[in-house]
Order: sequence, then C-alpha cells, then structure tokens
Amino acid sequence: MATALQKQDFDKRRAALRERLCDPGFLTNKGLGNEAGIFIFCYDPTLENEVRQYFSRLKSDSQLGMLGSGDIRANIIEMNLYDVFIGICECEDILEAAVEMEQEDGCDELLDTLKSIASADEFVSQMCYEPHNPGDVVLITGVGEVYPFMRVHNILNGMQSKFRDVPIVVAYPGTYDGGSLSLFGKLKDGNYYRAFDLV
Repeated sequence: MATALQKQDFDKRRAALRERLCDPGFLTNKGLGNEAGIFIFCYDPTLENEVRQYFSRLKSDSQLGMLGSGDIRANIIEMNLYDVFIGICECEDILEAAVEMEQEDGCDELLDTLKSIASADEFVSQMCYEPHNPGDVVLITGVGEVYPFMRVHNILNGMQSKFRDVPIVVAYPGTYDGGSLSLFGKLKDGNYYRAFDLV
C-alpha cells in the first residue's frame, strides 16, 4: 500500500510528464547536445495499477491531440518490454518449448538460454521503427516484468544511437539517483548515467 507521500510524489511526476509532453523543446530533444533524451519516470511499485491507468489515459489524450483536439501534441509509442520479449521468443520458436526446457533442464539453464536469445541488442532491434516522426515519444513499460533476464540499462545503452531524435520515457517501478537504478527500491538494477530524472 502506497503512503500519502508516495502518492503525492506520483502526482508531482504525473504533472511534470504531462507538462513535458506539451513542450516543443522536450519533443525535439532541444538542449541535450548529442545525447538521446532519456527520462526516468520513477514510481512506487505499489502504484502499478494507477500508473497503468495514467499511461493509458495519456496515450488516449495524445492520440486525440495528434488529431487536433486535446492538449497533448505528442504521439506516445508504448513499448512494453515483456511484450517485446514474447515477440522475440515467438520469432525464435521457443515460447512453447520454454516450459518443457524448464522441467527438463532447470530454471538456471532456461534463464541462460533466454538470455542468449533475447539479448539487449535483439530487444533494441525489435523496438526500432522508421520513420521517427515529429512529436513521437517512446514510452518504455514492463521493466519489472523482464527482470532479471533483462536489465533496462542494457536496453537504454543500445537505444542511445538509434533514438537520438525521439525522447524516451522509462516507466520505472523503483528509484533512480542520477547514477544507479534500484528496481522496486530494493534490487540493484545497474548503473546508468545518461538519463534524467523526470522531476
């Protein structure tokens, strides 16, 4: 159960993101030099349902905005990492075999196999799209769902060169201190220095 302070922080972050999505400078990555605009939207994991509802509303509002009504002129493109992972497994024809592999070879062996098939490079390859249109914002969700076989900082490293002209917002159920990510506020998720905390 989230505390009043955690909900207050979430409300503050929601307002900040909505404001950014209406800012032409944010949508074109102005002022970031040559870096990709990567922003971490941290939230308390107990607010997962509220976060999903919020992003669903944002996506709906952004679609209306692109059609001329509504106040968000961004085009939010959600990329759920778990869905990307399932897509990779389906392409490799391993999805149905995974259960049998786990029973026969054990969890560790299955995890090693999944890591070799669904590498960070493969995730990024599946997430790339063309063309990037003015106003596009990539929203990454499902970070906790792919842990521990994929860490978001590995994906972000691969995205930097391919998404320089498109802001990236990572919905992160944990904390980010400007140098390291902590999933669920408890699990060290890796170091990453090229992102900005949204607030």
